[in-house]
Amino acid sequence: MSKTHLILGTRGSELALAQTRTVTAGLQAGHPGLDIRREIIQTSGDKRQDLRFSEFNQAAGVDKGIFIKELENALQSGAVDAAVHSLKDVPSDLAPGFVIAAVLPRAP
Repeated sequence: MSKTHLILGTRGSELALAQTRTVTAGLQAGHPGLDIRREIIQTSGDKRQDLRFSEFNQAAGVDKGIFIKELENALQSGAVDAAVHSLKDVPSDLAPGFVIAAVLPRAP
């Protein structure tokens, strides 16, 4: 790895932050000199607390990737180098140009 710093994008939920801590620890174990910064990104799903999950598909201005679109935008713009996200919220069809580069082992 030639970079000396890495910006990880993540949601601010308890689950997302726990997963990001796990990813950070693993990366730093393999690359001790790597400086990792966490960038918390608020998604449409986070912003629309007024809606039940079942209402998101019918809500105006809410994309099907309600918990991932803003993370994709941050990746595309270069604001973050990688994103940590729970697979349960990732659409089955990824947007062009995106890949799932790694998956954490299941928590015990």
